[in-house]
Amino acid sequence: MSEPDETDPLIRQSRLRHERHERWLREGDMSVGRRLAQIGVLGWIIVAPMLAGVFVGRWLDGLLGSGIFWTAPLLMLGLALGGWTAWKWMNAT
Repeated sequence: MSEPDETDPLIRQSRLRHERHERWLREGDMSVGRRLAQIGVLGWIIVAPMLAGVFVGRWLDGLLGSGIFWTAPLLMLGLALGGWTAWKWMNAT
């Protein structure tokens, strides 16, 4: 029988699940404090780019006198960036 292909996604995911299970058996469940800390970090990962977008947008709008022309799109861009970053952080091994 031939060796399994290392690029096969099913094999990679199976090994990853096995490694996570072994780590859980070794370390056990996370404490409540650690889970709350992760939730707090996740919130800031999303909020910080949004606030940066608002501040830069307000600065550009004040400089150019354009109402909320730059604030709204930069807020949405910050939300998208924060959501993507949070997604990547949550799915990291």
